[in-house]
Amino acid sequence: MLRRGLALGGGLLVLILIVLGIKGCLDARANRELSDYAGNVTEIVKETNQTSKNFFSKLDDPGSLSVTDFVQQVEADASATESYRSRIDGLGAPGDMGSAQSTLELVYELRANAMTEIAEKMSTALGKAGSANATAGIANQMQKLLASDVLYETIVRPEIDGVLADNGIDGEDVPASTFLADDKWLDESEVATALGVTGGEEADVEGVHGTELVGVSVNGTELSPEAPVGISGEGTVEVEAQVQNQGESAENGVTVSVTYDGTTVEGDIPSIEAGEVATATIALTPAPKGEVTLEVKVAAVPGESVTENNEASYTIVVE
Repeated sequence: MLRRGLALGGGLLVLILIVLGIKGCLDARANRELSDYAGNVTEIVKETNQTSKNFFSKLDDPGSLSVTDFVQQVEADASATESYRSRIDGLGAPGDMGSAQSTLELVYELRANAMTEIAEKMSTALGKAGSANATAGIANQMQKLLASDVLYETIVRPEIDGVLADNGIDGEDVPASTFLADDKWLDESEVATALGVTGGEEADVEGVHGTELVGVSVNGTELSPEAPVGISGEGTVEVEAQVQNQGESAENGVTVSVTYDGTTVEGDIPSIEAGEVATATIALTPAPKGEVTLEVKVAAVPGESVTENNEASYTIVVE
């Protein structure tokens, strides 16, 4: 009986050691996953902080950057922010990181959306036509960046660091991340001032500038100024105005307007390279009915002296 008891006790001890060993391995694995997660977040956050620094440094002091170079670099910053969003979405959420991960995804969605919108509006904001609305739009996107910063600093960072601490993981806290460099960028006038320096008047008028309205279609049907053209009235009525840049450098924020029945609607072409043709698509709202005359006009770009070829009249019959 004694031998049996000793054998049973020895077996139980071995079983306990095995269970403790397995638990230790599982705990170690869980901690490694948490550490890896925190390390991945830290890497992305550091890259994000650098992109923020690059973007707002340019906005604060563009130096000798041309308008084209400035826009291209902002687009690169937006592309980088979108890549961070994709990487964040691809992270797993080990242990109790699920809540922090969900909010972190929202943080990077706000940042990527804001930077994409800013990049899309930048060319127009640096021009003259439509620049006021584009600048206001950029200032509004700064609010998204501020919201992302608040979510990260008040929810994401404390939750991640708290989970790490609860699991006895020290020295791997995630870094701070404030994308919006300064609250002044929430002020539309500050943005306008910065962009006014970036796309300064001297740069706008240097060299030969000019555009030409080279063709107009409605719902894919090419118009002629010489005779009315029948257009189907089913669905949306859209004007496609083709504009050629006849100058020596890129033109930004080219505005095209269509006037009909006392109503004027506008569309913008963000950028047209020298010698290239770009199209402004403008929905006619409210949709015209019957025989209507369309006055299509391309707003003069800075430095343009010949504007006779910037406009034309067309008659359409909406059936």
